[in-house]
Amino acid sequence: MTGKWQVIIRDGSVENKFYFNVDFPKGHIALKSFDAEVIDEAGNPVPLHETYLHHWVVVRYYVRKGVEISKLDDLKKVNRSDYISGGNSGICQNGILSQFFGLGSETRKTSTHIPDPYGIEVGNPAEVPSGFEEQWMLNVHAIDTRGAEDKLGCTECRCDLYNVTVDEYGRPLRPYYKGGLLCCYDRTQCKVKHGFEAVRRTLYLRYTVKWIDMDRFVLPVKIYIFDITDSWKRTPSSTEINAEHKCKIEYDIESCDATGLGNDGCIDTKRISLDMPFGGYLIYGVAHQHSGGTGSALYREVLKCLISAHHFYTII
Repeated sequence: MTGKWQVIIRDGSVENKFYFNVDFPKGHIALKSFDAEVIDEAGNPVPLHETYLHHWVVVRYYVRKGVEISKLDDLKKVNRSDYISGGNSGICQNGILSQFFGLGSETRKTSTHIPDPYGIEVGNPAEVPSGFEEQWMLNVHAIDTRGAEDKLGCTECRCDLYNVTVDEYGRPLRPYYKGGLLCCYDRTQCKVKHGFEAVRRTLYLRYTVKWIDMDRFVLPVKIYIFDITDSWKRTPSSTEINAEHKCKIEYDIESCDATGLGNDGCIDTKRISLDMPFGGYLIYGVAHQHSGGTGSALYREVLKCLISAHHFYTII
């Protein structure tokens, strides 16, 4: 099936919206792929240098039967007794990186196909809490960079370009926070060149879901997301997958001048080692990076490279 997300955007503006109960296949099924891209009203792909797709994510949740949340635009407006997260199986839970699918500017030409005989099992009646029903939420974060004074700075969400000193809930930003998600939230405006004025445009996120009916011939797989910013440390009591994990999503990198490297090989490398308390096979994996990232790699314990392509989106 194919669905669409719609937004009206202008030069330098940011849209970071949440859409609940989006069109999604029903029943006990096995997902095979979820592909998406930003298009204009004529159905043409929109260049990244005009609209930067910071990220999009698709999240499963359960809502109490009879409760309508389709028109809400923020999870914080949902009565928590009517909502249960149905996130992935990964180590970053409690609303952090709980999506089933999600990418960013690398969306185009990045395959999300799960090879046979595997599939991502959803819609299992035995897993739906009593009195609730399964639904899906789509979050899309897009930045219009037409006429931007500093396009790269806008896509990196530099706070000075957005003239932002508080987050979207009015809380002051911490000292020395130079840029990140806290500065390019919904309805913020990045600085554009003096006198530049572009027409408002209507954009869509066109997404295509492929699935098959769940039966005994399909081997169900689980989704795990690993975050390079996870502060977890191995201890003798580290036995549970969700224990002591704190996924921060973003982190600070010192400038080249501060490190004394200047323009001569100024590369920041970050590594993390995680324990998985069970075995399994790696069926599919992909890395998600933003501008400035030069590559990611996933290794197993013997340092054999499994994926070379932050957080890793992994299916086991």
